[in-house]
Amino acid sequence: MGSSEEERLVQMVHDFMESDAPPPPPPPTTPSTTGTTSLHQQTLLLLEGIIGDNTHAEMEVFEKALKHVSDAGDERKRSKVKKRLMMRLRMDGYDASLCRSSWVATVECPGGDYEFIDIVMVDGNGASTRIIIDVDFRSQFELARPTLAYTQLSSILPPIFVGKEEKLKKVVSLLCSAAQQSLRERGLHIPPWRRSSYMQSKWLSCCQKASTIPYTSSSIQDIAKLKGRHASTKSKDRDAESKGTKGSALSSQFSHPSINCC
Repeated sequence: MGSSEEERLVQMVHDFMESDAPPPPPPPTTPSTTGTTSLHQQTLLLLEGIIGDNTHAEMEVFEKALKHVSDAGDERKRSKVKKRLMMRLRMDGYDASLCRSSWVATVECPGGDYEFIDIVMVDGNGASTRIIIDVDFRSQFELARPTLAYTQLSSILPPIFVGKEEKLKKVVSLLCSAAQQSLRERGLHIPPWRRSSYMQSKWLSCCQKASTIPYTSSSIQDIAKLKGRHASTKSKDRDAESKGTKGSALSSQFSHPSINCC
């Protein structure tokens, strides 16, 4: 499916679900319910296509992120998991940063803040691409009393989101539209934080980026453990190559915090 066709489908689903028309009546076989079922199936296929359309770089980052999060085990503090993941990705050679976004309230959108990871990748032509990584992505779309259609749709979301901004926008638009439809069918109020503009602000607002972690007693222990695990997985020639300059650079990297506004 072409990008322009995909975008038209996303917009079509978005417009239908966000219309003020009442939900279709419950009788099992009527033209209206049949049409709604058909649209639901199209939305499922569309979301599956968007989620499954990954570049080689996205797949590589996803596999590494999934492994690193699994290695973290049952970590209760999600913020600590994100910091450890960012550190591991930097050790893997990626330009990873811990992003803290924030946005001010408007008439239609309440203010808020959020935390996630991003990676900036540069290709051979010097063009940079931003890849967003979120270990809490699926939980952002949880609803109270969801309809079966919404439950099926949200279950497609991966445990960890890895993708470009364009993919994120499409996924958020579809899920927010479906969430609003689910709330309408349950007779519930649609809060402003369930709208696409608010949800997209979490990942696409101006953010502060921290690519280093200041030394504390706990961070020193974490870095030491990560360095030990990281070294054990590398080949001997790479270990020899990384001696000296890489070791000193790594110590400097995690001892001097750096926060930049994007």
